[in-house]
Amino acid sequence: MRRQTSLLLSPLFLLAIAAATAAPVPDGNGQQSVTLDSNTALTVYTYRPPSCEPRLALLVFHGVERNAADYRDDARPLADQLCAVVVAPLFDKARFPRDLYQYGGIMGKQGPATPGTRTVDLIPALVSWAQRAAGSPQMPYALLAHSAGAQFLARVAAFVPLSASRIVLANPSTWVLPDLNTAAPFGFGGMGDAGEAEQRLRTYLAQPVSVLLGQQDTKSKHLARSPQADAQGKNRHDRGLRAFAAAQETARQHNWPFNWRLIEVPGVGHNATAMFASPQAITAFAP
Repeated sequence: MRRQTSLLLSPLFLLAIAAATAAPVPDGNGQQSVTLDSNTALTVYTYRPPSCEPRLALLVFHGVERNAADYRDDARPLADQLCAVVVAPLFDKARFPRDLYQYGGIMGKQGPATPGTRTVDLIPALVSWAQRAAGSPQMPYALLAHSAGAQFLARVAAFVPLSASRIVLANPSTWVLPDLNTAAPFGFGGMGDAGEAEQRLRTYLAQPVSVLLGQQDTKSKHLARSPQADAQGKNRHDRGLRAFAAAQETARQHNWPFNWRLIEVPGVGHNATAMFASPQAITAFAP
């Protein structure tokens, strides 16, 4: 867990640090240490396609096994097709246990954590670093995650302002539901007054989210189990379908912009390699 001095660092300061310490991503596979604030350095595993000039920074978030290098490798076929630089950060379990990784550090012991101190608040600085390391501070970027990483990325999408071209959530155990009464980090309950929470929800539904679900992801290995998680559905495929339907209906009822899309991968279960290699994964990144 980050020390308390990190509470003094604003997101803009984090961006400045990340920009200042960016080093070029070499062709092929690589590994670097990225300092995001005075208390947080992450190992990142990178890949730069040698056959094309990159036009996208692709940030990839690992699952519960904390195997960021494997996720970098799994994303290489996508990167080759998208002409993207892959940046796969490692969120080690010692510093980032479940509540700080999968659930984004959204909630503290006394209630909602202060913005700027949560794990999700590291992502704008990491994006800035990735863009510069890929070769352009203005390079478009996309975010991709599977399983536990997709739980984390769902919290990023819900609670952090972003300008990603696409946010691809593949097979997460839990979602941030489009519900002002369900308590965070499973909904928007408790996140400010009613007007603030509603605006967060509206922004969430307008994000360019691709819900990428393996149709055979119906087993229970590593499936999050708690009253809040179980209320979302019986398995990951079921939970994803329910979350998408709820988001779509909420946007319709309020006449809000809705930029999510649902894409299912036939014949694939809870397998990041197969999910990322599927033709549906490329579709998930389409404008």
